Amino acid sequence: MVVPQVPPQRGHAEEHPTGRRLALLSLTALGIVYGDIGTSPLYAFKEGFIGAHAYAASHSNVYGLLSLITWALIGVVSIKYLLLVVRADNRGEGGMMSLLALVLQHEKDDGGKGRRKFYIVLAMFGTALLLGDGMITPAISMLGAVEGLKEVTPGLERWIMPITLALLIALFSVQKYGTARVGYLFGPVTLVWFVVIATLGALEIIKEPHILSALSPHHAVLFFVHNGADGFYVLGAVVLAITGAEALYADMGHFGKRPIRYAWFAVALPCLLLNYYGQGALLLRDASAADNPFYSLAPRQLLVPLIILATAATVVASQAMISGAFSLAQQCMQLGFSPRLSIIHTSYKQAGQIYVPEINYVIMVGCVLLVVGFQTAASLSAAYGIAVTGAFSITTILYTVLAKRRWKWSVFALVAFMTVFLVTDAAFFAANAVKISHGGWVTLLIALVIFVILATWKTGRAMLNQILNSGSLPLDLFLSDIARKKPHRVPGTAVFMTSVTDGVPVVLLHHLKHNKVLHEQVVLMSIKTQDVPEVRSEERLSLDRLEHGFHRVTARYGFMETPDIPEILYRLRQLGLRAKQNETTFYLGRERILVLDHHRGPKPGNRRMPEDAEFTDMSRWRKKLFVFLHRNARSATESFGIPPNRVVEMGGQVEF
Repeated sequence: MVVPQVPPQRGHAEEHPTGRRLALLSLTALGIVYGDIGTSPLYAFKEGFIGAHAYAASHSNVYGLLSLITWALIGVVSIKYLLLVVRADNRGEGGMMSLLALVLQHEKDDGGKGRRKFYIVLAMFGTALLLGDGMITPAISMLGAVEGLKEVTPGLERWIMPITLALLIALFSVQKYGTARVGYLFGPVTLVWFVVIATLGALEIIKEPHILSALSPHHAVLFFVHNGADGFYVLGAVVLAITGAEALYADMGHFGKRPIRYAWFAVALPCLLLNYYGQGALLLRDASAADNPFYSLAPRQLLVPLIILATAATVVASQAMISGAFSLAQQCMQLGFSPRLSIIHTSYKQAGQIYVPEINYVIMVGCVLLVVGFQTAASLSAAYGIAVTGAFSITTILYTVLAKRRWKWSVFALVAFMTVFLVTDAAFFAANAVKISHGGWVTLLIALVIFVILATWKTGRAMLNQILNSGSLPLDLFLSDIARKKPHRVPGTAVFMTSVTDGVPVVLLHHLKHNKVLHEQVVLMSIKTQDVPEVRSEERLSLDRLEHGFHRVTARYGFMETPDIPEILYRLRQLGLRAKQNETTFYLGRERILVLDHHRGPKPGNRRMPEDAEFTDMSRWRKKLFVFLHRNARSATESFGIPPNRVVEMGGQVEF
């Protein structure tokens, strides 16, 4: 018997790695997790002195900005995410959708339907913000790296945008080959990057050691005292130094908590601080270096090698963000927030390495348009920050809910957490909100479009399922009818794919009505996505043997897994069900959705929404959007690995 070639099972990160294994995982995490935040010195510090709300490069302002960056890295990244948020692991996985799944698990017994909807909307908008951030990160990081060319010679400035575009297009063009072959370079390249930027900063700190006094938080307070209300805008630059914080939580499932923490506290944090303090020390001696303090740290003869290294580091950071977008898209699809997309596994050994062509194309086009539209990293930074601060706030809210439900935090602990971190997140968001007129509207527009698509698909699918379920027949009544009428039975197995778990799918009723026959063996198969990243093997399938040759099969998958029909059939044969692939026919329903005019009202005989339906209606334009998404979604045949020559699709008309 041939075992089907199925996508690899995701391996969970080791809970307590030690020795060489811990060092290897920490090195790999350094490249994947901290690539984005590690390249922020290219543009974050200078934004405070050349951005839309620029401050004079005075001693007090340099000390104040450094102090704010320092305590943002410590407070947001070190304390909030690495000490607290990573506790919210869903069987080892992290990220916005994983956090939502945990929250919904603990809301099931409350009957709080309104709260569930609120949490879902929050997570959908947070996901939209992160996907929008995935477009901006490669663009601003690559621009920031390539802009070092103008420090070599001003004549090269006109080549910055063409080179950036060429690098971005090349980066997205190789995504289909996967990262398995070059992935092992990510950690070493990022480690070299951190060592180099730390060395450059340390050499400058030696010349101005007084800059280390910026470690004291009182300089942050003095900054606001000296600048008054205008000092608030500096938070828009500070947040650029922590833009990769959300990634470390999302990538927790790949490496585990310990390697991520070790990589941060042993390498990333000290190296980042050394470089930022080096840039500050440079400005104390030469305020004119504020235009590009990062590249001004390097001796002129080392500029070209530094530009090459910075470009390599930004490629790693961009790759990590792109891979994260692929993973996030897969989670959205499996949890029912987006239409079915093409999920291509680029590595048989590592399930996390996937390629989603549709997402790759959209992000590539978005990056190209952003580079062409904004042209410089300084201009693009105006659109950066809003997405990540919005995601910070949503994570804080969902984590607080989970802390109350799951860990039973005291009221004092909940209030303290919310007060400190939600106020901080809100301050960052408000400071970045002033960027809206300078380009921040682009981020909000991207996020809004993504959110509308996610919300429309989620609501539309719920409405469609409710309509189809209302036309379903109770199974016991159907089987009684089969026993009484005894339709003609033909050899073989028929598998009816259905989302209905307690009734007869409409496609089976249509088949019997029009074809007047049934197979000797009929399988009603439902594929369910659980609120966990991966379902245990022993929990994968449930098989109920019914009367008259009928069987009900429920296959359960996690939101990080891809359903696979050949694998299910193989497992069913092990359970004793006769289901040979070449003797099995799969029946799928393919609905044709019609959007009715509101003024005409429903026609007699149309299916109506159930009175207790959770989702009751959408506006006409959203219904049309859902129809468009439904028509262009990847077919179930492709998504579930069903052999195309064994599929029969039966159409039906549904009126919205």
